[in-house]
Amino acid sequence: MAVMDDLDKEILNEIQWTFPLVTRPFDTMANKFNTTPQIIKERLISLKKSGVLRQLSAIFDTRKLGYTSSLVAMEIEPDKLDYVANQINLHPGVSHNYERDHQFNLWFTLAVPPGSDLKTELDKFSILKGIKKIRMLPTLQLFKIGVKLDMVDEKKHDVAPTEQKKEIKNIQFIPTEHDKQFIRELQKDMQIIDEPFLDAANRLGITEKQLFEKMKYYETIGVMRRFAAILRHRQVGFTANGMIVWKVPQERIVEVGEKLGSFPQVSHCYERPTYPDWPYNVFSMIHCKTHAEANEMAKVIQDQIHVEEYRILFSSREFKKTRVEYFVENDFNLEETPNAF
Repeated sequence: MAVMDDLDKEILNEIQWTFPLVTRPFDTMANKFNTTPQIIKERLISLKKSGVLRQLSAIFDTRKLGYTSSLVAMEIEPDKLDYVANQINLHPGVSHNYERDHQFNLWFTLAVPPGSDLKTELDKFSILKGIKKIRMLPTLQLFKIGVKLDMVDEKKHDVAPTEQKKEIKNIQFIPTEHDKQFIRELQKDMQIIDEPFLDAANRLGITEKQLFEKMKYYETIGVMRRFAAILRHRQVGFTANGMIVWKVPQERIVEVGEKLGSFPQVSHCYERPTYPDWPYNVFSMIHCKTHAEANEMAKVIQDQIHVEEYRILFSSREFKKTRVEYFVENDFNLEETPNAF
């Protein structure tokens, strides 16, 4: 686990929440923390080198861009798990892939661009040996998405539904070629330099002012969730990443989902479909430092949402964690002996 002092943690808290969309963002941050831009940059560069800071970039909404995505659960024969996981990782639309402590032992997300069929892409995995079951779990309702790891222990929030939902203008977005070029540019990892947005503006043939205006517009309509830092959970001590799945009565799904989404400790919350062998319809993610802390947090949440049946699936191994590269398409095919389920 990386060693960080209080200033490192305060900086990481700040840039997960918000990042200054100005010409010299590190000057703005230095003023906030009563230090110098050089110290801010040096610390961020060091946090990148240590593996704590994974990426600093625009974070886009997959569905707003016209992509189709789904969480996928698979039951894999244990001796084939590594093999299947590594083959699935080859797909450019797979961003997260974990082993979890359940009969369904492999969980990954798959996203495909406009014009592609999600089921067709998923079926490409059917030739892999060792797959016993596949369950597609697409989002039926999205209640919350946005990981914010609270790095400063003494500033931790109470486990209570205190967050306000961000208001997004419901405007249909059909990306033009210029939009796609803009998104390809802004999804890149930002350089830690004095004027980090200048090169992107120049490559796009626009001014920095136009760049910031477009980013803020994208945020207003929900195309860009935010411009912020993504951290590597495990390197900062959040090793108990728990997916709490709840069996919620149909008539309470919206009420429970919205309440779960307002807990600061919940980073993701969705309604997903059920199956005869999978009765859980509301999914929420928490990130804790120990399994005991996660179990205690789940119980505190349960006491406030009043849902009797739930379980926590912890990620025991991380096979892949990256970002989907939008509008950078590649065909994908596997070659393997066909394997019927």
